Amino acid sequence: MEAVILEERADGVTLINGKEYMTDAKGGFVPLSLVKPQHKLEDETVRKIIDYAINLNAQIARFRGHTMTDLGGLDALIAQEYGAKIGGAKGNRTYQTIDGLMKVQVQVADQIDFGAELQVAKSIIDECLTEWSADSRAEIQSIITRAFNTDQEGKINRAEIFMLMRHQIDDPRWQRAMDAIRDAMRVTGSKEYVRFYTRAEITDAWQAVTIDLAKA
Repeated sequence: MEAVILEERADGVTLINGKEYMTDAKGGFVPLSLVKPQHKLEDETVRKIIDYAINLNAQIARFRGHTMTDLGGLDALIAQEYGAKIGGAKGNRTYQTIDGLMKVQVQVADQIDFGAELQVAKSIIDECLTEWSADSRAEIQSIITRAFNTDQEGKINRAEIFMLMRHQIDDPRWQRAMDAIRDAMRVTGSKEYVRFYTRAEITDAWQAVTIDLAKA
């Protein structure tokens, strides 16, 4: 029996005893000669883009690591040499060049989850909706539906919950529901966000140095 010799190439082609194949989505080997030219071109383009994306992702991760290390070193040096601290009690801080044309901001955001009190709030809100007429506060009903629907990870929509709390409604039950939501809030951790800004002149508005691909 002839030994099977497999060699996988970076371009997605597998050599089996010297013959070229491509692996399909089911894991089967398709002779390269049977692959449509447009599909092969699409495959090559996607592989090239993903390769760039992986390398860029690694660069951004290294950049963030170096940035936090540099800022942490600066914080430690200032604390040691001058007995001073940059930023407020929560950990937000801003670093700026002497000419006022560049700055780095570190913002600390609390990560919030909700406890069992949230279900109490939901039941009170449902009670309010039952008594309110169908035509009144339609926009609030829409927000309530979105707020208490879970996302793909089973998480409550926090942004919609906070939007719900901004509505000032005199009904005492509504006020109790909002109190229950506040009681349900749990700070489970925090996350640091680093943002970068520049401007050409001191009188100009700050312009963000965008690293988010969707906003670049």
